[in-house]
Amino acid sequence: MKAMMRAATIAACAALATPAMAASPQALPGAGKTIHYAQTDSLGANYVAVQIVKKALTSLGYEVNLSTMGTVLFFQAVAQGDVDMETDVNFPQSEPDFRVVQSQAEMVGGGEIIGGGINGYLIDKKTAVAHNITSLEQMKDPKIAALFGDDNKAQLISCDPGWSCGDVVNYQLDKFGLRQTVHPVSGKYEALMADAVTRVKEGKPAFFYAWSPSWTVNVLVPGKDVVWLPTPADALPPNVPNHGSALVNGVEGCAGGANPCRMAMASWNYGAVANKQFIAANPAVKRLVEQIRFPSATWSAWELAISKGNGATAVVSTLADQWLAANKTQFDGWVDTARNAH
Repeated sequence: MKAMMRAATIAACAALATPAMAASPQALPGAGKTIHYAQTDSLGANYVAVQIVKKALTSLGYEVNLSTMGTVLFFQAVAQGDVDMETDVNFPQSEPDFRVVQSQAEMVGGGEIIGGGINGYLIDKKTAVAHNITSLEQMKDPKIAALFGDDNKAQLISCDPGWSCGDVVNYQLDKFGLRQTVHPVSGKYEALMADAVTRVKEGKPAFFYAWSPSWTVNVLVPGKDVVWLPTPADALPPNVPNHGSALVNGVEGCAGGANPCRMAMASWNYGAVANKQFIAANPAVKRLVEQIRFPSATWSAWELAISKGNGATAVVSTLADQWLAANKTQFDGWVDTARNAH
């Protein structure tokens, strides 16, 4: 009987202790907290990364309120504390906006693209080899330029109106003395590039501005289908900050085998910007964001899939779920490390 009473007492104590023990092992840092998380209004592989970050924040116990907004609105909102954080801010192109609010906001981590991305001018490899084109400066030659247009001027596919990369293109055409022989074409970039892809696949000349990682350089592979044209010098408009040299080592498919290859600008990246008070009060979020980075090849694959899926939300969700399933150990490691941040 005593043995039975002891057993019953132990069981009762265990039952009473279980709730306390379940609650005690280190409560999640985000328990009871809501994060106002923003993403840019420019759809791309960045949306897949946002979904992965959101999942990680949820795993830390946070409730996540995700909103989509333009760059100017985001910086106003994060400075005022209406938004806590965004992780897909394009740097250095957004740096002028960041500088305005840097007393209220801060950059977190070193960027989500491992090694950063590149921007520059490309032409089809067939024409480059046939006419020994190894530099953007050769477009000054009317005979070379005429290969890429119907009016003795090269037709250069530029960026969407309003994109800062269009400012870079226009500035460099002036700076490099190319206005007489090169005509930039602006419009819906995806539609213009769809035509360029068709031209290259048909063996016809094509000349366009692009960046990597992106779906463009996944479909038209530098070194195989197209080549990057080195620029003659570093040159950026006042509204686009210059972070170091545009000379980049190891660029695959740089015309003439140039190494380093001088791109349109120094490398770019998706950076995180957070409200200073928020990030100081949430070290787990800071540590999480500092860890989350993906290889360039992953970004390019995402961009290609999103392009093929016409930017459907379901495609973004599927890509995020696939990455999470294939990289569970890495993801869990990020969350565990962040959970222990102080």
